[in-house]
Amino acid sequence: MKVSFEQLKSMVVFAQIVEQGSLTAAAKQLGLTRAVASYHLKKLETQLEVTLLNRSTRTMTLTEAGIAYYERCRVITEQANAANQQIENIKSEPQGLLKVSCPVNVGMQLIVPAINTFKRQYPKIEINLQLTDDVVDIIKNGFDIAIRGVALSDSNLQATKLTTMSTCICGSSDYFNYFGKPKTPAELKAHKWVVYQLGSKTLTLQKEGKKYDITMQGGLSTNNAAARTAFVEAGHGLGRIPLYDAWPKVQAGLLEIILDDYKTKDIELYGVFPPGATGSKKLRLFIDYLKAYFVKQHTALGMLKST
Repeated sequence: MKVSFEQLKSMVVFAQIVEQGSLTAAAKQLGLTRAVASYHLKKLETQLEVTLLNRSTRTMTLTEAGIAYYERCRVITEQANAANQQIENIKSEPQGLLKVSCPVNVGMQLIVPAINTFKRQYPKIEINLQLTDDVVDIIKNGFDIAIRGVALSDSNLQATKLTTMSTCICGSSDYFNYFGKPKTPAELKAHKWVVYQLGSKTLTLQKEGKKYDITMQGGLSTNNAAARTAFVEAGHGLGRIPLYDAWPKVQAGLLEIILDDYKTKDIELYGVFPPGATGSKKLRLFIDYLKAYFVKQHTALGMLKST
């Protein structure tokens, strides 16, 4: 059976329906109407004389034939994308759209300033930055890269480490004046904490080969890192805060770092992306730029701390 141009289009639509999970989402991703997406699916099943998807009003599942056929359609789509990327890579000036997902606080404190300078260097690369503390579905939502502070949870994705960020234990002067300033890890257990819901509630400190674990408890918790820092600054409790976020407030006298002779767990920041995405020149440039930017930030922060 020869494959017509029209059938190739239907195969691409079918691959998107599977990846997006619905006709409506696939149509939106491809810039089609739902009716056109449904037409391509029905025509494909008619031509092949098999059912590819079992559909009801609420669910959609692949048949055995659909699973096998999707794998081939996926390869065709990936090869088409790779062809486009190859042409993009030979252009003298990189251009095109990069869709980026990032946590709110990291985005505002680090990624937005980095993009400001990146855009001056590569003005033809468009950036669509979406700030959210939710872990988004990168492939389904069409993101080129997501900035994350956690290890990969989806084995279908790839990741590269962008930087390692130090953390510290902070509190406000008002808090310490009222509750006292802890001088040992054991004293931390009696203190209130502002709990960050997306991280571990166990704080680990290390010094000279010894490890101390403290369970952080308090009357305030949040899923937003910026809100956590603001609550700590307001005197509602202690907090484990990334040094990049805490240091400007320490210099301004709004926060104090305690037990800085103990090591707290670092945060590793990753760039997570779909498989094969680094074939895109603009994405490679963006990742390399972020890594270099973070090196400069670490150097600058180290110089400030030493003064």
